[in-house]
Amino acid sequence: MVAHREVHIDGVRIFYREAGPEGAPVILLPHGYPSSSFQYRHFMPALADRWRLIAPDYPGFGYSDTPDPSRFSYTFDGYAHMLDQFATRLGLSRYTLYLHDYGSQIGLRLAMKAPQRIVALILQNGDIYEDQLGPKYDVLKAYWKNPTPEGRAALTEAVSEAGFRDEFVGEVAPHLVDRISPDLWKLSWSLMREPRRREIMVGLMEGLKDNLGWFPKYQAYLREHRPPTLIVWGPQDGYMPEGAARAYLRDVPDAELHWLDTGHWALETHLTEVVSLVRDFLGRVHHRLA
Repeated sequence: MVAHREVHIDGVRIFYREAGPEGAPVILLPHGYPSSSFQYRHFMPALADRWRLIAPDYPGFGYSDTPDPSRFSYTFDGYAHMLDQFATRLGLSRYTLYLHDYGSQIGLRLAMKAPQRIVALILQNGDIYEDQLGPKYDVLKAYWKNPTPEGRAALTEAVSEAGFRDEFVGEVAPHLVDRISPDLWKLSWSLMREPRRREIMVGLMEGLKDNLGWFPKYQAYLREHRPPTLIVWGPQDGYMPEGAARAYLRDVPDAELHWLDTGHWALETHLTEVVSLVRDFLGRVHHRLA
């Protein structure tokens, strides 16, 4: 069973999903854009027999509050700080991090802050190598270079139901499209259409430019600490193609890399394969720790 809970951090209500025995090894699941903890709704019960899985919604996403920007910093730093507070509030002293999309930026900041907490990393389409950014970044790069009002309007237009649908099904092979539920973009849009949340999303797209400066820091963390790492990757991804996955082997050469015949949202199209890989990988990690 998946429980649906909330906790208040600095007066902000954080919604989260939790599954698995309280004393079991923890998997912490920061989510990506434009989704929420909803993206882990099938993954969590599939592993809850042996692991405790916890997935919060960030402020401004999903069912969590959207506080005024004077009370919360809607930046990757702000979200990483919130995730750290969330883990502390729930008493999570050791955990595996599942890193996907924005969650890779937020989760790796958390790992850098407290490397002693990290048991292992699971990487699924999360980019930290500037030289391997895919062609879909071209629009963002053009805006970062010349931030015109017209360019910003294009970013705002992407924060729409049609834009969200393209995020989920715009690049995968046609035979995979019917595996991806319309709930993903319709639910995301219903929770994001409020003007303040749309503005937050555009601000995060703008903030990705400064985020590039963190990429060498993430890479240094991986080289120094070499956490056990599983990479499961869908190369049908205009933002994070095949090279973005292979690049991780520069810094964690012992990482296990597995290709899936899919795109950015592998938990929708290849859940069984991902669950099998994660179960085998974490079983071996925890056996070595025992």
